[in-house]
Amino acid sequence: MEYLRIPNSNLEVSKLCLGTMTWGQQNTQAEAFSQLDLAIGEGINFIDTAEMYPVPPMPETQGETERIIGNYLKSRGNRDKLVIATKIAAPGGRSDYIRQNMALDWDNIHAAVDCSLQRLGIDTIDLFQIHWPHRNTNFFGELYYQQQPKESQTPILKTLEALAEVIRLGKVRYIGVSNETPWGLMKYLQLADKHGMPRIITVQNPYNLLNRSFEIGMSEISHREQLPLLAYSPLAFGTLSGKYLDNQWPEGARLTLFKRFSRYTSSEQALKATEAYVTLARKLGLSPAQMALAWVNSRPFVGANIIGATTTQQLQENIDSQQLTLSATALAELEALSLQYRIPCP
Repeated sequence: MEYLRIPNSNLEVSKLCLGTMTWGQQNTQAEAFSQLDLAIGEGINFIDTAEMYPVPPMPETQGETERIIGNYLKSRGNRDKLVIATKIAAPGGRSDYIRQNMALDWDNIHAAVDCSLQRLGIDTIDLFQIHWPHRNTNFFGELYYQQQPKESQTPILKTLEALAEVIRLGKVRYIGVSNETPWGLMKYLQLADKHGMPRIITVQNPYNLLNRSFEIGMSEISHREQLPLLAYSPLAFGTLSGKYLDNQWPEGARLTLFKRFSRYTSSEQALKATEAYVTLARKLGLSPAQMALAWVNSRPFVGANIIGATTTQQLQENIDSQQLTLSATALAELEALSLQYRIPCP
């Protein structure tokens, strides 16, 4: 397993990070424990979760994923060997039931940190992330920013002040953001520098062969500001494995169970692009899933690739992508397809 020291921190994380959002909904605690044992046995030391997990978010299951991880850490006694990342939800995103007021302010950040610490059964969160912005902007596949003069928002400075306090108290080691925009990234960095507050060290955004929007305005910031990407949805909700092609809906698969997750299947262009990538993988004699993951692994601005699965068989295939180095020919053919299908799923 390859490891990376995240710049401006002392966190050394595995190139593959284990995503957890199915635990407590699609996966039982026993299945989650099996996934954790497998991943850690293969060298993964980076676990990513969120207070709103599992997905799809609902009041009845909110926080269950963190509780499962906490039970695992207590059972195995291996907390000191792992880097634990979690996230605070913001207003919107169908999770307003978590707290009465979801603003990213002092009260809510302290409440979220304390509740996550309790569920996880740990003293300190290694990486605490803002799950999505509290302002009117583009995220979760939205395009074409529209100005809203009376928008609801929490000023980023207020968010940073609260984050600085939970770091000072020793409850959080480092902070990051997720589903952010170029403006948001630079504002976090500018305000931290101006006011002498903690710097964000990571950005967790979607990134895969169907969605290379990160490269338009974010990858240069990632490079020049030493702010690595934690890439989520590297298989585009599993579509890049090819399992949903030809109108196939495997029993128990996420998109079979939850039709609301249509980001990577709702357009003809997306389906054509997916078919083209899967066809290329098979022509090259590669697993479509491993090819898609290996491509993400190869990007220089990616600090960690967040993989997830509902079975240990799927997880093992995903982990084995670390052993695949794409040839120059394969990379050239992938680039040609990306020009033919320009970001079909932002």
